[in-house]
Amino acid sequence: MGFKKLLASLGAGGASVETVLHEVNVVPGGVVQGEVRIEGGSVNQQIEGLSVGLQAQVEVESGDQEYKQDIEFTKVRLGGAFELQAGAVHAVPFGLEIPWETPVTMIEGQALRGMHVGVTTELAIARAVDSSDLDPVNVHPLPAQQAILDAFIRLGFQFKNADLERGHIRGTRQRLPFYQEIEFYPPSQYRGLNQVELSFVADEHAMDVVLEMDKKSGLFSEGSDTFRSFQVGLHDYQGTDWAAYLHQWIAEVGSRRNWF
Repeated sequence: MGFKKLLASLGAGGASVETVLHEVNVVPGGVVQGEVRIEGGSVNQQIEGLSVGLQAQVEVESGDQEYKQDIEFTKVRLGGAFELQAGAVHAVPFGLEIPWETPVTMIEGQALRGMHVGVTTELAIARAVDSSDLDPVNVHPLPAQQAILDAFIRLGFQFKNADLERGHIRGTRQRLPFYQEIEFYPPSQYRGLNQVELSFVADEHAMDVVLEMDKKSGLFSEGSDTFRSFQVGLHDYQGTDWAAYLHQWIAEVGSRRNWF
């Protein structure tokens, strides 16, 4: 399945670039395969560099203000400098590794509202740089992540929203400069609970699962009974009834606070 995006030409008679993704459905730790096609314009041009990367739109808090920022969180240079002849066509294949912490953008085949993650292409020509629009990719959960998401669904939680926050969650294996929050509305049996927020921070071996109820703005209230972080192996997650685990934690906190 290809996804094509044509960049605007770099000046009058300049080169144009087309990026084709062979498969837009990926998982963290996987690889997105594609090809960058560069077509020369009416004049010869010196290509100084070509690269592809992954970009995400992230929410940033600064004082009392919030704004969105595009952050490129991985990048690969494709080859070196060369002269592009007028009218010539170059096809450059690539395989771009998907970092393990890449946020999930799909659940049960449905796109998560608020997620903007995709491949960017950058072509540098004679002191000019032309960057493409985002070529979206669909990041599906790892099986271990899906097990946790399925547990919420079994308990009757409904997806509310997802966003990416600039910053770090203390005590996790996080390496990227941002993290994902997936928010759920609780079912009626958990009256008094406003929402639960879920974050995954994975590497090639395991993932930190971070949960918080009634999150206060700005900070994770680590140490509070409304915060829980635990580790799940990517290959040995099947031995736990995650729905029972989540229900026990929520019920314990709710009974102490007289929520239920």
